[in-house]
Amino acid sequence: MKSFIKNVKIMIKKDGSGFHLDSLDKRILSLLTRDARMPFVEVARKCRVSGAAIHQRVAHMTEAGVISGSGFRLSPQGLGYMTCAFIGIQVNLTSTSTHDEVFNKIKEIPEIVECHHISGKYSLLIKVYTRNNEHLKNIIVERIQSIPEITFTETFISLEAGFVREMPVE
Repeated sequence: MKSFIKNVKIMIKKDGSGFHLDSLDKRILSLLTRDARMPFVEVARKCRVSGAAIHQRVAHMTEAGVISGSGFRLSPQGLGYMTCAFIGIQVNLTSTSTHDEVFNKIKEIPEIVECHHISGKYSLLIKVYTRNNEHLKNIIVERIQSIPEITFTETFISLEAGFVREMPVE
């Protein structure tokens, strides 16, 4: 898995143009995904290029859509959210707008941190953080299952996160 991107030519199409990640781009991404706070000067030193080259490369990768956003990763547990759950949601699709209506209602629930449109048994798969199991129950019953278009939910409580990582770039 470590060499997932190493020998692959990657083309990113954005606005009709192509973008190729070369070995320097991959090295930069590898360093920054391990430590996003690493100063560009340090990245440049480790890559044996100028700081300006790093700035240019990062700007080009951002423009091409390879890099999106930047920020801190908050610890839900550090903020008092001790329960993580995944919930599969079935939606009664009575019209083409029903799915969008449910999605917009789900989006208003701040404890839901991810929502995926999926294939299979469920229409949506969400990830939710709550303070405890009672809080989770309230979110499910009062906020999710109260949406009339939702016909069924199935909840999976995470006992422990095995790992979370970015896409490999080495």
